[in-house]
Amino acid sequence: MSIDKHDDPTANRPRRALIKLASLAAAGAAQRGVTGAAGAAALALQSGAARAQDAGVLRIGFQKYGNFVVLKARGTLEKRLAPLGFPVQWLEFPGGPQLLEGLAAGAVDVGTVGETPPIFTQAGGVDFVYIASEPPAPQGEAIVVHQDSPIRTGGDLRGKRVALNKGSNVHYLLVKALEKANLKYEDIQPIYLAPADARAAFTSRSVDAWVIWDPYLAAIERQANARPIANGENLVRNTQYYIASRSFANAHAPIVHALLDEIGAVDTWARDNVPAVATQLAPLVGLDAPTLEIALKRAGYGVQPIDAATLAYQQQIADTFSGLKLIPKKLVVADARWRSA
Repeated sequence: MSIDKHDDPTANRPRRALIKLASLAAAGAAQRGVTGAAGAAALALQSGAARAQDAGVLRIGFQKYGNFVVLKARGTLEKRLAPLGFPVQWLEFPGGPQLLEGLAAGAVDVGTVGETPPIFTQAGGVDFVYIASEPPAPQGEAIVVHQDSPIRTGGDLRGKRVALNKGSNVHYLLVKALEKANLKYEDIQPIYLAPADARAAFTSRSVDAWVIWDPYLAAIERQANARPIANGENLVRNTQYYIASRSFANAHAPIVHALLDEIGAVDTWARDNVPAVATQLAPLVGLDAPTLEIALKRAGYGVQPIDAATLAYQQQIADTFSGLKLIPKKLVVADARWRSA
């Protein structure tokens, strides 16, 4: 089954919701001197977010894949938090940058994203913290081309149209692959598209290459015989992070720790039961179990604390993007480290 947005009626729900909220808030935002869809959405969501906090709701942003989907299906987190009076609300997003837009707008308390989205988000002044990470999964993202493409290496991307989700984990992979090939970022034509739109552009051959992560990667390999020319091996870690609104994490540390405990339990089970996880995920994400098994075998498992080495790696990414002028200023990544009580 395809994961194209035309086949998946849920693919654009978060985008539609944010657009609707932005439209409702546009007039008020203009009066307050706030510009941009993110600012409008933030204003529109402000009162709703405050009510959610007052009511004690954990709002989790997730993507259409991974252990949050399994955790949601198993319902163990809801049972864990029920005695604490914290219901759980699940919000689906097509990618990390979109999820973090939700956090910036006050609609998300906790989410999971790749290694690059937090850099762009911190550069945008959003007050969030890293609360945990997963082990690296460098094979879980790749630059792919069509089977009959003349492109064989990163060096062959010069002048080519390359699709990617701007600010996503694969953005850094592309930068490092070009660097290895002695190319500059301006030597290619980046085409910034969300996964569903990028898949459509790739299959229609409107772009020459696509930089994408699992399970979209596994799907395009199996369904369209796409050929990887590079993955994260020896280039990037492709680390998955758990992030949270700083205000939520500081105010509700026991809830955050309970969430991480439940994620850890799901991780342990998933690592040892890949076929069962694939079967459970298949109807939820719209992909067949064999495709998901490929993706799951390339994933990292095991919740880890944020340590100095992790922060140093994130700092390398931040310095790379500030050097390329893709973010407007230098960052101190350690400022976003959560220090729980």
